[in-house]
Amino acid sequence: MDLIKIGNFIAECRKRKKLTQEQLAEKLGITYKAVSKWECGKGLPDVSTMKELCEILNISLNELFSGELLDTETYIKKAEQNFTILTKEKESNIKATRLGFGFTLIFLVIITMYNIIKYGASEAFDKSEFLFMIIITLIYNISYLYCCKKNK
Repeated sequence: MDLIKIGNFIAECRKRKKLTQEQLAEKLGITYKAVSKWECGKGLPDVSTMKELCEILNISLNELFSGELLDTETYIKKAEQNFTILTKEKESNIKATRLGFGFTLIFLVIITMYNIIKYGASEAFDKSEFLFMIIITLIYNISYLYCCKKNK
């Protein structure tokens, strides 16, 4: 998605409605800095505000993601393109997260085996480095599970 194009489109639609960034932000219950961020192409509106933003600006979600007003013929084509882009982005994020999850599990196994070989089974689990690595791995894996649950 072209964030600059979308940002320019949001600004154009806001101005067409004769709204300032502050007024639009107030209607959405957010800060004007968030609106400015979108219009500069530095981010997208949060999913929870997109529908209301579109209603205020009198545009569709498809037009928002396309960054332009669409005629009926183009609308269907753009809807399919936007859906494909969003699906690929989500799949890419999930793959990257799974890869990181796999590496941390492998890392944990390697550290465990190293400590067992170096210190023996009875002392391996008493080492502070080992406990530190387990804590880091657990934090990462909990965040992974949270992200997976959130993305479903």
